[in-house]
Amino acid sequence: MANWDIIKAKYAASAVRSEQYPATKMIEAAFIGRSNVGKSSLINSLCRRNGLARVSSTPGKTQTINFYELDAKRSDEGMEERAKFYLVDLPGYGFARTNKSNKEQWSGFIARYLSESPNLGLVCQLVDIRHKPMESDIECFNWLKQNGLRVFVILTKADKLSKSAVMTQVNLYQNAFGLANENILAYSSTQHGMRGVLINRIMAVLEETAE
Repeated sequence: MANWDIIKAKYAASAVRSEQYPATKMIEAAFIGRSNVGKSSLINSLCRRNGLARVSSTPGKTQTINFYELDAKRSDEGMEERAKFYLVDLPGYGFARTNKSNKEQWSGFIARYLSESPNLGLVCQLVDIRHKPMESDIECFNWLKQNGLRVFVILTKADKLSKSAVMTQVNLYQNAFGLANENILAYSSTQHGMRGVLINRIMAVLEETAE
């Protein structure tokens, strides 16, 4: 079967309440991670659209749930298949430079989205590959699993390590989170080498969820 590719991406909506979610309902893949993990860079790499998601050096810059409408396509033996879904960019956890009331407000609407969205098919949790699993990463992963969500772990900034160090970290996270090979991936938003693999893994879960 031919590989999927993202051929179009556009901003759809920003929300802090369910009534602000896009009116058109589609299957959703949500992206979450610690502040400054490289989430915006990864989204731009995945969509091949610089500036689609705003990249900032300030941790916690994303303060709303941002929906992007993505068009995917694959062709096989003259047959073309297309699909649409929402990529949902969630605010980072482990916020720096924000007060306690803001943290509680943000975590509240993020948790509501994750636990109540009827269209959520997959959560991609981003973790900086250069570090050991942090307490906040472990807490987030466990919360997602306890709420019955499908979780795919993406280890970002893979270009910062050697190939052997990348493999070591992948194995570390597999063991720490109890992940199968198909549920974890090391990724570089500057080299884009695993872009096709990531797109196809996301699409496989979304197709399975939609059935």
